Amino acid sequence: QLQASGGGLVQPGGSLTLSCAASGSILRISYMGWYRQAPGNQRELVADITNIGSTNYADSVKGRFTISRDNAKNTLYLQMNSLKLEDTAVYLCNADIRSRSDYILTNYWGQGTLVTVSS
Repeated sequence: QLQASGGGLVQPGGSLTLSCAASGSILRISYMGWYRQAPGNQRELVADITNIGSTNYADSVKGRFTISRDNAKNTLYLQMNSLKLEDTAVYLCNADIRSRSDYILTNYWGQGTLVTVSS
């Protein structure tokens, strides 16, 4: 249901844009968010966004990352600038999706995309 892409290897100070596309029988997507998990660490919220565009960011990424969504394309984005070594992690997207077929609201996780910041 959720397919994340855009990860890769980048030098400190560089930029990457992640995408997360939702597919399937979708009536509406309410909540969408990006999380990350580094080796040995717990999963943490990076940023999230409501269906009307209200955003929330972790303090560690404020001013560097921008979350956005295209409701027509059912796609979530994360623009990451001024990347730091400590941003290295698997980035996962999360969304609350209401099914068009049975109207059930389900929370989904994408498979994750690896971001490696290294010189």
